[in-house]
Amino acid sequence: MKSAREIKEIALHTIEDERLAISRLKNYIDDDFVLAVEQILRSKGRIVVTGIGKSAIIAEKIVATFNSTGTPAIFMHAADAIHGDLGIIQNEDLVMCISNSGNTPEIKVLVPMLKALGASLIAMTGNTSSYLARQSDILINTTVENEATPGNPAPTCSTTAQLVMGDAMAIALLHCRGFTASDFAKYHPGGSLGKQLYMKAENLYPRNEKPAVLLDDDIQTIIVEISGKRLGATAVLDKGQVVGIITDGDLRRMLQKNQDISGIRANDIMSANPKVITGDTLAVDALQLMRQNNITQLIVVDNNEYKGIVHLHDILNEGII
Repeated sequence: MKSAREIKEIALHTIEDERLAISRLKNYIDDDFVLAVEQILRSKGRIVVTGIGKSAIIAEKIVATFNSTGTPAIFMHAADAIHGDLGIIQNEDLVMCISNSGNTPEIKVLVPMLKALGASLIAMTGNTSSYLARQSDILINTTVENEATPGNPAPTCSTTAQLVMGDAMAIALLHCRGFTASDFAKYHPGGSLGKQLYMKAENLYPRNEKPAVLLDDDIQTIIVEISGKRLGATAVLDKGQVVGIITDGDLRRMLQKNQDISGIRANDIMSANPKVITGDTLAVDALQLMRQNNITQLIVVDNNEYKGIVHLHDILNEGII
């Protein structure tokens, strides 16, 4: 069993080895890298990314990054490809094959098949004299001097280099396409950024009940409405129009000031001219309004019609902060 100090040293050495491996990638951002980016940009098809072993796992992550940043991509496992999955490849698709050694048996079987299909081949390999490198149209170099800790056969630095080079390609493509935060949100409608750009009050208030009292309703009616609808507030209506809001804070302040509450009506304790929003107000803008005014509820009104209440928790529960 290693001591705590030894475990920390091993971890630190691993991080340092991988840091050095990544730093050397700067030397491999060459004309072939630029050519690969330009060819992908010009392509009318997808980029099919393939690999074997740990490189296949990296290929799947690169595909996910491409797709989420505006570059259509699909993963094809190299072993499955030589057993029927070559049908994935369509006319005008590009193929990027990832293999550190570039000499695995599967790669040597797959590459001639890709050539026979007429597919353009981008190789990402750490062995520039390998079979894959020699057969490729474009070579992306991910050479590392060694894996983390000399003598360790497990892919560590090599797969990290592949991952980082894939990210470099994806971000270069992103900038070349002029891909914006709004574009990113389109591909991530369930993510925090997507919700900030698209989620509106009308997506939130229908989930809640619709508390409402009239101007001359008594205190018992008000308390029952606020408590029963579980939003900590109720709108006050007059002839169908919102004229005020009563929160549980208003109730507490009223109880502190008055011993006899039997004659108190909604009109006596409401806050007139409450903050209101429309259904098409973005949730992130509603949150900002709440923060500016130190409140936790907003009344939603459309065409002078009371629609409901959006609570702070509705917004926070969506991951919008």
